[in-house]
Amino acid sequence: MPNAVITGATQGIGKAIAEKLLSEGVSIAICARTQKDLDALQKEWENYYPDENIYTCKADLSKKKDVHAFAKYVLKHMGSIDIIVNNAGLFIPSTLQAEPDGRLEELMNINLYSAYYLTKDLLPTMKEKQNGHIFNICSVASHKAYPNGGSYGITKYALLGFSDNLREELKDEGIRITAISPGATYSRSWAGTGVDPDRIMDPNDVSDMLWAAYTLSSKANVESILLRPTLGDL
Repeated sequence: MPNAVITGATQGIGKAIAEKLLSEGVSIAICARTQKDLDALQKEWENYYPDENIYTCKADLSKKKDVHAFAKYVLKHMGSIDIIVNNAGLFIPSTLQAEPDGRLEELMNINLYSAYYLTKDLLPTMKEKQNGHIFNICSVASHKAYPNGGSYGITKYALLGFSDNLREELKDEGIRITAISPGATYSRSWAGTGVDPDRIMDPNDVSDMLWAAYTLSSKANVESILLRPTLGDL
C-alpha cells in the first residue's frame, strides 16, 4: 500500500487529491493549522474509507519549525513515503507597490519554503528506495503574470522552478517530479463571490490528472500539467 503526504488538504484541490488517493487504497498524512479541521476530516474520511490509514498532524506550514515537525511525525508513523503533494498555498491579490512590507516573505514561507523543506526532509526515504513521485501544485500564475498577482505570482514562478530543478537532480534516481498548474478551481474560497461554479474547474479535475500521471509506468514522467477552465481564465 503506497504512502502519501499531502499539504493543504482540508479544502479544495488538496482535499480532492486526498480523497482520490484514499479511494485508490493509498494511506495519507495531512496537516492543518487547527485541530478542529483535522478532527472533522478524520471523522468524515474514516466513515468513507474505513480500511485506509489516515494520519493527521497540527502544523502551520508557514513556520519552518512546524514543517520539520510534520515531516518528523510522518516518518515516525509511515516510515517510507511514495507520494508527496506540495499543495499548501495562499493567494492574496495585490500589486507589488501596494503590498505591505513583508508580504513577499509571508507568501514565500507558505507557497515555496514549505514545499522545499518538507521535500528535503522526506526525500531520503524515496532515494533509499529509488522510487517515488513528487507533485508540486503550481498555478497558471507560474507561467504568465497577470494583474494583481503581486508576490503570489513570484512565489508560484519559484515553485515551478523548484520543480524543474528537482526533476533534473532526481531523474537518475527513479523519482518523478510533476508540476501541476491549475487555473480557477472551485473551493469554499469562491463561495459568495458570485462566480458561477460551472464557469470554473472542479477540484476533481486536478486530482484525476494527478492520479493519471502517477499511474503511468516508471518509464514515463509527466513533467508539467497546465489546466484551465474550458472558457479560459477569469
